[in-house]
Amino acid sequence: MRGWWRDLTDLVLPTDCAGCGAPRTALCPRCRRLLGATPPRRVRPLPEPPGLPVVHAAAPYGGAVRELLLAHKERGALALAGVLGAALAGAVRAGLGPAGRGAGPPVGGPATVLLVPVPSARRAVRARGHDPVRRTALAAAGELRRTGTPARVAAVLRQRRAVADQAGLDARRRLANLAGALEVTPGGARLLVGGRVVLVDDLVTTGASLAEAARAVREVAVIHRDGATAVYAAATREGREQRRIGARSEKERWVHDAPENTAWNAVGETLRAAVIAAPRDSFEISRN
Repeated sequence: MRGWWRDLTDLVLPTDCAGCGAPRTALCPRCRRLLGATPPRRVRPLPEPPGLPVVHAAAPYGGAVRELLLAHKERGALALAGVLGAALAGAVRAGLGPAGRGAGPPVGGPATVLLVPVPSARRAVRARGHDPVRRTALAAAGELRRTGTPARVAAVLRQRRAVADQAGLDARRRLANLAGALEVTPGGARLLVGGRVVLVDDLVTTGASLAEAARAVREVAVIHRDGATAVYAAATREGREQRRIGARSEKERWVHDAPENTAWNAVGETLRAAVIAAPRDSFEISRN
């Protein structure tokens, strides 16, 4: 009976470390420390795709970190979402600077951090039985709130056309494969108003996915120099002409009264992105 129960629990509960295979633990202390061994840093793929926002990553991709991401993403090790989410939250804080480090809310309260997951293809979500990036984003938002940063997940992006599998494609072909592939869902633009948008993914390699996600967000949002967002009138789909005019006036006030904001929005300097891991050479060429 004991042997039967042990075999059953081995099927339901992970008994080996997902990172290194150490027995009788879902995640050993050593692999847990790898996700926070160094402070999150800015990463830049080479070549850097046009429109890529500033990206921060928590750890180099490889070894045990790679195994942890694959175990969560492909093998359904859902218990890892918490620790991966905590690592992602650290990368989000690094990208936000002092305002995202939980030092206490300023007078009037800080803008909510809006974590926007890069969407997976529907067929991939069905095959895996879960959406790993969204699950990790939810865990990251919880960690940010726990440490004093208002945060929530705004899953407002979706694929509007089928794309080929990115595996095996070089940087140029990945950009072409994803060009125009994402859009903000109907009504999703409203969820971006007033927050500080941070695009999130589990991994960045060439940066093509994050660059395309940034394009889709910029298509509907005006991003102010302080990071707060407003929405284009056309994207809100408001039913009343007065609301459409009001939204347009606010956009024009931001741009025309402060011409530098046009350039900031064009290059995406106030849009941020955060990932759990990135290739080691992306860290080595960082100019931070």
